[in-house]
Amino acid sequence: MKKILVPTDFSSSAKNAANYAMHLAKQIKANVKLCNAVMVPLDVPLAAHVAAPIVSFETLEYEVEQELKRWAGRLKEKDELETAPDTFHPLVEHVVGVGSVPDVITNVAANREVSLTVMGMSGAGGLSKFLLGSSSRGMVEATETPLLLVPDESRFMGLHKIAFATDLSKTDIAIVHILAGFARVFNAEILIVHISEKARDNEYNNQHKIDVFLNEVTNKVNYHKIYYQHVMDTAVGDGLDWLAEYGQIQMLAMVHRKHNVLHKLFKGSYTQKLKKRITIPLLVFPPDCGNRTL
Repeated sequence: MKKILVPTDFSSSAKNAANYAMHLAKQIKANVKLCNAVMVPLDVPLAAHVAAPIVSFETLEYEVEQELKRWAGRLKEKDELETAPDTFHPLVEHVVGVGSVPDVITNVAANREVSLTVMGMSGAGGLSKFLLGSSSRGMVEATETPLLLVPDESRFMGLHKIAFATDLSKTDIAIVHILAGFARVFNAEILIVHISEKARDNEYNNQHKIDVFLNEVTNKVNYHKIYYQHVMDTAVGDGLDWLAEYGQIQMLAMVHRKHNVLHKLFKGSYTQKLKKRITIPLLVFPPDCGNRTL
């Protein structure tokens, strides 16, 4: 069965993301796996006259394990109170990893059962200085599975419209296909959005790219609730900000590409800049999702 991976640093932001993940899990019939990354403490030499308690790695790992169990228990209790007994109830598992957040999460998510990683956009809580906070920036760069970043302000209120921002790359067709399978569960609309800068785009060439892209979507993606919107703005960033605020969408999806492949939409790694301001969940796809399904 599919699993949603939820990295946590035990902060309020992580708690909100875990609750959001549980709502998604109920809808797509997936289990949930909580995960925390623990760094191995480095031996720091102390002066001979200084006495300081040393927390062993085994003790630290045990503390994290117990806290994960408590979190899993609370999620299960909340689910039982909110969901009818005869409906699907996600199994909540947990795992402790050793290393940096991106490394641990990437290793756990390498399991083909993990279809989505959900984490908070901010938060720096934890049991001790050795627990890592929410490292969403590193995860955006490292993830090999779709990554959903949930802002502190966001609560799950259903999914009715998902916007997918694209630069009309051919490889985005496969992403639209994956997104359609996810949207179908919620009977949600997919709004394909191409944002172009007025002063820079050649109107004829741009329209040709749009026509080719939409024709490919029609031929290869079997979903009837896909729409298109072309947003003209003086800056791509302003267009995306407008979409997130006024587009009546509950989720914004984007592809994060390195080496400036998206020379307009993600110039200067725009995904990183956008996630600092956006107040709705941001679904980030790696360039090559393979045959994964959400």
